[in-house]
Amino acid sequence: MEAVLARMRALDERLPAQDGVAVFNRVYLTVTETLYERISLGGFPAPRRAAVLSTRFAERYLAAVEAERPPACWRPLLQYRRHPGVRPLQHALAGINAHIGHDLALAVVSTCRTLDCEPRALEADFDRVGDTLVALEEHIREDLMPGPDLLEIADPLTHLLGSWSLDRARSGAWAAARLLWTLRRSPELAEEFRESLDAGVGLVGRCLLTPVGAASAVP
Repeated sequence: MEAVLARMRALDERLPAQDGVAVFNRVYLTVTETLYERISLGGFPAPRRAAVLSTRFAERYLAAVEAERPPACWRPLLQYRRHPGVRPLQHALAGINAHIGHDLALAVVSTCRTLDCEPRALEADFDRVGDTLVALEEHIREDLMPGPDLLEIADPLTHLLGSWSLDRARSGAWAAARLLWTLRRSPELAEEFRESLDAGVGLVGRCLLTPVGAASAVP
């Protein structure tokens, strides 16, 4: 985990503060540091399993933002990262959507291959890592939520926030991981499912990044 933390810190130093990827990276870095500390202090009954899962998970995000052709789920954030009509909260939620909706399932499968175990052996670690992700969403809402004078019922951002659920994304990621593991002996079907998952999560991300700021009216 130390290596992925170093890469996230390097991104934080390199990217402009208002860059959409930087917005997500700052919050994710804080939560990953907390997760690393919990694992190091014995907060997980199987620390190696938790560390491998957390590392594989973070590596998928870092590979995506550094890739020449990133997965479809990350493309909306990368394309809209500097759009003047997209608010920081939207950038952060789009990052969570891509990371949990797509990356988490693939990280579980990768961890199972690395540790030579079934997904059910990781379920407790998955749940504990998921609890940490709840903190990620809380950080985002606390740090980036507009004030009550801005977040009115008629504000389009209000509707965007209500359209995405962390709990549903976590449940979907676990179901997708189990299905991918079941399909591991059918590579063509597994790849077809991965592509469908990637595209579906990307579509949600594009919706989350619908420009809602005053500047969105500027051509």
